[in-house]
Amino acid sequence: MTDAAIAHPYQDASVDIDQRVDDLLSRLDTADKVGLLFHSMAALGDPTVANPAFGLPSLQTMVVDQRMNHFNLLGAPGSGREFAQWLNVAQRLAVSTPLGIPISFSTDPRHAFTDNPGTAMMAGPFSQWPETLGLAAIRSPELVERFADMARREYLAVGLRVALHPQIDLATEPRWSRANGTFGEDADLTSELVVAYIRGFQGESVGPESVSTMTKHFPGGGPQKDGEDPHFAYGREQVYPGGMFEQHLKPFEAAFAAGGSQIMPYYGMPVGTQYEEVGFSFNKQVITGLLRERYGFDGVVCTDWGLLTDADIMGTMYPARAWGVEDLSREERALKALEAGVDQFGGELCTDVVLGLATSGRLPEARLDVSVRRLLREKFRLGLFENPFVDEERAAVVVGNDEFVAAGAAAQRASLTLLVNDGLLPLAAGAKVYGLPATALEGHGTAVDDPAEADVAILRVKAPFEARGEGFEAHFHAGSLDFAQAEIDRITAIAATVPTVLDVYLDRPAILTPFAGEVGALVADYGCSDENLVAVLFGDESPQGALPFDLPRSMAAVEASREDVAFDTVDPLFRFGHGLRY
Repeated sequence: MTDAAIAHPYQDASVDIDQRVDDLLSRLDTADKVGLLFHSMAALGDPTVANPAFGLPSLQTMVVDQRMNHFNLLGAPGSGREFAQWLNVAQRLAVSTPLGIPISFSTDPRHAFTDNPGTAMMAGPFSQWPETLGLAAIRSPELVERFADMARREYLAVGLRVALHPQIDLATEPRWSRANGTFGEDADLTSELVVAYIRGFQGESVGPESVSTMTKHFPGGGPQKDGEDPHFAYGREQVYPGGMFEQHLKPFEAAFAAGGSQIMPYYGMPVGTQYEEVGFSFNKQVITGLLRERYGFDGVVCTDWGLLTDADIMGTMYPARAWGVEDLSREERALKALEAGVDQFGGELCTDVVLGLATSGRLPEARLDVSVRRLLREKFRLGLFENPFVDEERAAVVVGNDEFVAAGAAAQRASLTLLVNDGLLPLAAGAKVYGLPATALEGHGTAVDDPAEADVAILRVKAPFEARGEGFEAHFHAGSLDFAQAEIDRITAIAATVPTVLDVYLDRPAILTPFAGEVGALVADYGCSDENLVAVLFGDESPQGALPFDLPRSMAAVEASREDVAFDTVDPLFRFGHGLRY
């Protein structure tokens, strides 16, 4: 912003941030303040057109009429330049409003392989790395910080300024569908890696070159009853049969020490603890008593998505995730969450509800201002008022550049975890391979269509799950970790015909007992391309991964284990940390 354009102190970068916040706050009317309290979604496309897929109004409506300026960006175009062009169009809309408050664009993880639209985005034009579980398998804080720094630079290039991650829940319940976004089961490893992750995205402190991290899901979202996820009513209960509530807080303590800027509580409601049995974002004992007072956290607290309003998601109507307060009205839910200590409502559009609370006096102006100050301060710290736009040509160069892509590919290879090897690996150059396309084998082997003609079979499968529903719900892999008998029979029949490498994509643990004594080699991956898998199997590099959780021997052991206790399945097939080398 030029000096000529500076009309008010809040627009002057030379003024202290607290003074800028005070000045801008004094110029906001109640509707402006309420708009800041909403962190909804925006989809790439014409900003004047609504997005029917998620029931979203147009970006123009949300920014101009509802005064909103925090958005989780959905989708990805084919290039960094296109991404940056859209962000600039959106920011021009925002800065043309009377106060010129720029948009804080956020994103779910974008650098891995998962295709669950409720938790992450496909990599698209960005460099592609293994899932967070894969980073944990490598066990290198230096690598995690390098990943986070590269992701930061790609985010910055296109104007994404808030990372809706890291996810540092402990994956102590093997059936939970969200394990792939975690660093695994161990509190100490997770604590070590989250420090590196936050440092890579934010630096030593939040500033104009930072991407703020929204660490989730406080106070730890892993101990879901029977492993069911609280996106859905049947998974609303979070339980602690082993009394390990405090253990799940350890990674958050590390995140606070590292300067993590924002926090997202989980949907679940604690059952059988000292805390009120309501979802964490409605829980004053947790948000104010534990987060604000015990830990002294004064950053932004944003709820997980959709706590107030029933919503149509991908053609199916889902209830608001107002667990424990289902009987309250939207007004009462919003007020309870704000009184609990949250600052923002994730994924909500009902600015009219909170505006009504404010104008009626039920939500005091002073309470509203507490959250508005935090949200404005974050925008100023990120330098958004000075630099709301991005360089489209630079975005084209930075996003998906050769260095970052190569680093992501190297991490994919390093994360591969060798569980069993009877001497089959590494494979001999020129081997005839059943199970992979010829393009993946180029320079290493030859593809054949019949196992009987092959020297080796390389089979790639995904961890099993039970479908819980259609559409949105189907993306959450839940239930039994057992492979279907037909799949077991198919794989073991091939292994009886030809030496076989079985590679299993672990987005959560799987019961691999039927295969451990049948295949020549058993490999775990956490997001890896065919080409990178082949490079390791043929010995270009040795696998470096170590399991980030135990792999249970049976479902009976899983069912007997306690949801909140790490490493609680009896006699696991493979232990946390297991990983062979060549």
